[in-house]
Amino acid sequence: MTKTTARVPGKSDHDGRGLARHLAEMVAAMLVGMLLLDPLWRAGTAVLGGADVLARADVAALVTATDMSLGMVAWMWHRRHPRIAVVEMVAAMYVPFLLLLPPWWAGRVGDRGLLLGGHLLMVPAMVLVALRHRHTPPASARRHPAAVALARRWPTGVALLMTLDLWIAPAVLAPWTLLVLPAGYLLLGTGRRQWRDRRALALQLAGLAGWGGLAAAALAVPDDVGGGLVAAGWLGHAVWDLAHHRSGRVVPRAYAEWCGVLDVAVGVTMVLALLHG
Repeated sequence: MTKTTARVPGKSDHDGRGLARHLAEMVAAMLVGMLLLDPLWRAGTAVLGGADVLARADVAALVTATDMSLGMVAWMWHRRHPRIAVVEMVAAMYVPFLLLLPPWWAGRVGDRGLLLGGHLLMVPAMVLVALRHRHTPPASARRHPAAVALARRWPTGVALLMTLDLWIAPAVLAPWTLLVLPAGYLLLGTGRRQWRDRRALALQLAGLAGWGGLAAAALAVPDDVGGGLVAAGWLGHAVWDLAHHRSGRVVPRAYAEWCGVLDVAVGVTMVLALLHG
């Protein structure tokens, strides 16, 4: 009878998991940087002009690299990575595009080749930087109390940045967007296995029915009245978010905070859009 022994994870296992986690954090930071900063670029070009310049592939490539770099710098600073690692990771964002820009200017590479090629070359560049610093311990650094307070309110900051363009150009959203509000709670609650309490599930389903009915009513009335109902639905959901934030149930408090600020911003800007006709 053959005796089998369990494999004990070694240092390479921990290194592999740490490397994968680090790369996943970098990708998430890149995406957040693009998501949050894109409205700023669009708002700036709307105010100052230059939308044609921003539409150029070479400019778009450098703007994308900048957005991703700023997101990663913020996260790596928060995680206290050494400065040299931060600089090298930023270089991994820019160098692939910089290598492809001369062929693009010469007409040897098209717009799609520049943007897609830059992103593809970014992957091995990031992996090389992560491998180079995988054994480097994080630097110890003290955080100013103001920075700590702002970090704790990061969901509010994300929501405000996501709605920046709405403050510049207010708009009335379509009634179907009301269905997204309760759906987020149902999906997160399911993922977090919150439905052992049947009353909590019944409450969320009632919310889905309520906002669904409001959306149906907004579709059945004139546009200006429907817009008011949609705005009321978004503002009303902020109260829902506040209640869940205080209870800490169904969804994480960070999500409830983000959603509440987002709902207020969207609702208020829709009211402004309706008032200015």
